[in-house]
Amino acid sequence: MCAGVECKDGNRIVRVYFPNPRAALPVRLKSGATSWLAWGRREGETPAFPLGGWARLESIQAGKWEKYKPRPVVIAVQRFMEKDRQGVSHWFEIPETKMIQGLLANQGAESRLYVVTTRAPSELPGFHERWPRLVAIAA
Repeated sequence: MCAGVECKDGNRIVRVYFPNPRAALPVRLKSGATSWLAWGRREGETPAFPLGGWARLESIQAGKWEKYKPRPVVIAVQRFMEKDRQGVSHWFEIPETKMIQGLLANQGAESRLYVVTTRAPSELPGFHERWPRLVAIAA
């Protein structure tokens, strides 16, 4: 379900894991610049955004996120991490022509970023049934 990501921030490689209460993800802006945004919500955090760091594509399409004025964004990372059913971490490269789709949820002046998920690829049994949605980016 994408429990962690790896990306470049300037000349350094950064790993971000969802359980960290300060977790933020890099969003690619239309200008080509990157902006770091808070990743989801954990227990006890306010304001009351949906709990977790993921948004099912099906729930977005069904309108369940509409009250948060959702906006699609792309998350600029090179790899993401999934754990298998035994809890072992595996890193997956993202092709240079793709990015993870994100959903930017808004409440007043506050925003939170969620990773959009779809069904996991059938050729990768043994992982969580949800997988980050990869979208093509303009060349």
